[in-house]
Amino acid sequence: MKKILSLLAALVMTIPAVSVPKAEAVNFTLKTTLQSESVVLVNLDTDTVVNEKNANAKQFPGPLVNIMTAVVCLENCDDLGKEITIDESVYVDLFDTEYPDDIRTCDILDGDVLTVSDLLYAMMLTSSCEASQTLASVTADGDITKFVGMMNDKAAELGLKDTHFTNPTGLFDENQYTTAHDMAVLTEYALTVPLFEKIATTYEYRPTVPNVESHPASDNWMWTHSNEMMDQSSTHYFNGAKGIKTANLEMGGRSIVALASRDGNNYLAVLLKSPINDPDGDPRYYHLEDADTLFTWAFNHLAYQVILPNTAEVGELPVSLADGNDYVLARPKEDFSMLWYDEIDTALINKSNIKWYKDSLQAPVAKDEPLGEVTLEYNGEILGTVELVAVSNVERSVSKYNMYAAKKFKDSKWFKTALLISILLCTIYILICVYSYMIYKNKKKNPKAVYAVPKMQKKKKPEQKNK
Repeated sequence: MKKILSLLAALVMTIPAVSVPKAEAVNFTLKTTLQSESVVLVNLDTDTVVNEKNANAKQFPGPLVNIMTAVVCLENCDDLGKEITIDESVYVDLFDTEYPDDIRTCDILDGDVLTVSDLLYAMMLTSSCEASQTLASVTADGDITKFVGMMNDKAAELGLKDTHFTNPTGLFDENQYTTAHDMAVLTEYALTVPLFEKIATTYEYRPTVPNVESHPASDNWMWTHSNEMMDQSSTHYFNGAKGIKTANLEMGGRSIVALASRDGNNYLAVLLKSPINDPDGDPRYYHLEDADTLFTWAFNHLAYQVILPNTAEVGELPVSLADGNDYVLARPKEDFSMLWYDEIDTALINKSNIKWYKDSLQAPVAKDEPLGEVTLEYNGEILGTVELVAVSNVERSVSKYNMYAAKKFKDSKWFKTALLISILLCTIYILICVYSYMIYKNKKKNPKAVYAVPKMQKKKKPEQKNK
């Protein structure tokens, strides 16, 4: 049932993308240098990437892996209220690592009873290795390798070509990697999975099972989200920011995936591999500073603008046989709008890349008749394509059309066939006439004179008398 709901939610999110002209990604440049090596900022309202940096560079994800762990669990666990008795043997081997500072725990003890839902909150808020490893074990019937296979299968399903998982915890493994682009795609999908966003953006959570024996002060047993941008008492607080996941990895630096919303505008930021310490060697949260810079820039400078109104005359196309002007003006079929940086003049957008459906037209031409399409470009990047239609009617000239029709008929195969037949018939007629004349002439010709002379009998020589 959860798989069906996830599929339906994903389909619903795609509907706006196919119902209106969609802008392609355009990378607006920040004036501030970000410390994170890989960056992607997505406007979720339009599903548009508005800023990116080394988006396809492979990085070590650290606990950002937990986003996929949560997705696989939510889509394969039918009962999130199922109580799980914690068995430390499932995760105790994780503590034997050459990078002990990468380990994150949340005071979950052997024998504690927690629901699947509790464990999901523990993992997403605190990056708890106990929680993530236990969830993987429960979901895959104790087979962690099988669970990792499910993670990679999901990555392939989502088209994450530069992502590979080796564990559900995010602990360092040189064969576990991702990119800012892939992490953005994964997170956008995760937000369509029921309960994921609620879990990943909760600031504080108290387990539903108190476990008073192992946690006497159970009322104080509460997990807080590691994203300090949600903490109003923190110097990194950002109004409107929430979730989703932070990561600290000795070999991968500090990373964050976070949401921010203001005035109906919603953004998703992915920042990977910022330095753990400043130049003096002191800890510094560059990933939070970068996220603050990105969100502030987006809310202050990006707004939805009409880039090409449907009243703009974009070009003209020749029209033959027209009564009046021998051309028709073209305009966009509809307004083309997108998020735009207020410090860039829209006049700099190239609107001359027009592809006409035909090189020329013949009158009449109807108003709003499709003529072609224009591709909008800025700084070498394609913003989108808009269909062009006729601004007005172009009527046909009767005199021009009659002349055209006459010329056209003269050049047509029918005319040539008719001419050939006419010549043939005329030839036959002439031959018949000649023949008839000859016969007639022969009949009228005077006969040669024949004089009647009585036929004389030939006289016989007198026989000599007998002497």
